[in-house]
Amino acid sequence: MHSDSTEKRAANLSRRGFMRDTTLATAAAAAAAAGLGAALPQDAVAAPMIGSSGSLPVPKAKGPRVVVVGGGTAGLTLAKYLKKENPKFDVVLLEKRSQYQSCFCSNLWYPDVVNMEYLSNHSYIDAAQNNGYIYYNCTATGLDREAKRLYTNMGEIQYDFLAICPGIDYDFTRFGIPADDLDTQFACRQMFPGGWIQPTEQVAVRNKIQGFAGGIFVVTVPTGNYRCLPSPYERTCVIAGWMKKNGIKGKVLLLDPNPDIVIKAKGFHAAFDELYKDIVEYRPSSTIRGIDPFKKIIHTELEDIKFDDATLYPGVQGGYIIQQMGLVSPDSTQREANIDPFHYNIKGDPYVYACGDVRPMGYSKSANTANSEAHYVAKVIASRATDKETKIPWISPETLCYSMVGLQPEEAIYVDARYNPKTFGFTDVKEDDTRSKANAAAYLAWGKGIYTDLFT
Repeated sequence: MHSDSTEKRAANLSRRGFMRDTTLATAAAAAAAAGLGAALPQDAVAAPMIGSSGSLPVPKAKGPRVVVVGGGTAGLTLAKYLKKENPKFDVVLLEKRSQYQSCFCSNLWYPDVVNMEYLSNHSYIDAAQNNGYIYYNCTATGLDREAKRLYTNMGEIQYDFLAICPGIDYDFTRFGIPADDLDTQFACRQMFPGGWIQPTEQVAVRNKIQGFAGGIFVVTVPTGNYRCLPSPYERTCVIAGWMKKNGIKGKVLLLDPNPDIVIKAKGFHAAFDELYKDIVEYRPSSTIRGIDPFKKIIHTELEDIKFDDATLYPGVQGGYIIQQMGLVSPDSTQREANIDPFHYNIKGDPYVYACGDVRPMGYSKSANTANSEAHYVAKVIASRATDKETKIPWISPETLCYSMVGLQPEEAIYVDARYNPKTFGFTDVKEDDTRSKANAAAYLAWGKGIYTDLFT
């Protein structure tokens, strides 16, 4: 067991943040809503924002209470498997969205490979009911780690263990847009959405693709580590496939800051060259240094590019809530969580955890990674609830990732990999770059399998 002095040292890490001036807290809240975490000083983003007074109206805990913040792949998996690892846990899942819709498989919806029901006919209420935990629709706003108290817009809740799974937020400064240039940031966000956070973005992206009348359609690859590494390349294929299928005259211009395709390169190059030679133009080493969304011009290091429509996927950073709670790693260039990479607890605090796309390790920010990772984190928390000293061996996440590259017929490629515990890079890689109908069928079955694991 940890001594009382150890627990105090761990808890005191956030006391300074808890006592910040409320003016800074209000600034951080406004910036988070606007997507401007990068524009604030660290003092501001570390301050909590206290919402509704009083307690969150949930039943009294009947066992050790584990609060999970975020109902994406990591959070849903963690809530379910915490109960499986320790049925005595009183698990509460807090999610700010009232309706679930997945980012994974969303590229398939744009050209009608799947319908909306495939992505969104899944209920948080059903997941909680099926797996014996509590779901509450609210937004986390602040944290007092000394008191083990989480604040939300609907009231506060005490916890024995807390897991933060907030996913990602965009960072438009990686497009060369200044943090204080709100006009340009919001124009890019609303006129040319990336489609990798909110369901409403996905609707807008689908409307763009299916309503595209011709010309140059730009797709961008972010810098750094981002959600779903092959997604921009897959999206390029499905947009080109849609244009080819419907006889739309134009070009899909893929701007990649990397010197080559970063994953499944052989399969994507084959699709670009063999299926969409007259439609796709791939430009590697194209780093974006600025965007004029009003004139539809992208500025790269080498040229200015005029376009007709686009989905602009900027760089990403950890979900803003970890900035507001003061949980950001000082070593992360993408404002990710300051966690023990093997046990996922905030460094120095055995009661607060973070997993999913907010992790700082170089894992692929993908659904299968988050799902398999959360299985392991549930084991860690369950172990620490009994003896505080984790004895279970580290288990690598698995990144199993399919990409649809052909629409007529539907054909896909895939990669399956684990991670090296010393470098956190890929190991034991299995890759099939030969597009096939069998891989396409496996892709759809994989998606259904993830939904089943989350909701039933």
